[in-house]
Amino acid sequence: MDPESARTSQPQGSLGKSGVSLLSGRGLGAALTPRGKHYACGSIAAFTNIMVTFPIQKVLFRQQLHGVRAREAVGQLQRDGMRNLYRGLLPPLLQKTTTVAIMFGLYEDFSHVLLDQLSTGSGIPELVTRSFAAALAGTAEAALMPFERVQTLLQDHRHHGRFHNTGHTFRTLLREYGVKECYRGLVPVLIRNGPSNMLFFGLRGPIKEQLPEASSRTGHLVNDFVCGGVLGAALGIMFYPLNVVKSRAQSQVGGAFRPCGEVLMTVWRERGGSVAMLFRGAHLNYHRSLLSWGIINATYELLLKVF
Repeated sequence: MDPESARTSQPQGSLGKSGVSLLSGRGLGAALTPRGKHYACGSIAAFTNIMVTFPIQKVLFRQQLHGVRAREAVGQLQRDGMRNLYRGLLPPLLQKTTTVAIMFGLYEDFSHVLLDQLSTGSGIPELVTRSFAAALAGTAEAALMPFERVQTLLQDHRHHGRFHNTGHTFRTLLREYGVKECYRGLVPVLIRNGPSNMLFFGLRGPIKEQLPEASSRTGHLVNDFVCGGVLGAALGIMFYPLNVVKSRAQSQVGGAFRPCGEVLMTVWRERGGSVAMLFRGAHLNYHRSLLSWGIINATYELLLKVF
């Protein structure tokens, strides 16, 4: 599979052969520019994923924060009650629909710009250029980290009495601590985003090449789900300790900003220097990432064909 087909769907004309076009050139599909559709498709794919997987994410967050087993984390949510199950939904909904749009959209834009500026005569391999574009897109996503910060505070039961909702949490942080407090935990996010984007976009095509060739729309959908899911699950495990550090750092309100390494060592000591305890919740994260990125990748590719 060539680099272009590794990052985009099959040509839209393949849908025309079956006489099926959900939008028939009208509405959103007609309004989107060729590049703009990557932002729209990424945003809708992320929205679909968040609505499906948010309760799983809450269980995982409790495990990352407190180092408890999945059963205890589920028990905490049960004690919190159904009214709190989707507490904290708005920040990840706003963040993910935007960051995934940025992830796919900026990757396309950066790739086009860099490939136009760096001609084949420059001697720079296209893989390197696209990897750099993916890293830039991942770094840009970090600008929206305050949503992730607020989500952490709303999901942490220790802050239920202090922070009421998304707007109240933002106002409290800005009024009492300033903008800087909204970016607590930025370093692990930056370390995570760039490399994970590079691996995701770099390996998506080769992995799909290894799957059985699809001959139907359903087959392509399944392949895209498997491809995205396998990559998401593997990257989730690889960068899991960074997410643990991020969750611990962002659960703090006020006080000194501690270095990423210091937070990691604190968690390491609290959990008895056990790798298994440090990765507590990783199995749930694996399955959540498998489902989440499977949904995102399959929905994204399907929408590209529709639009």
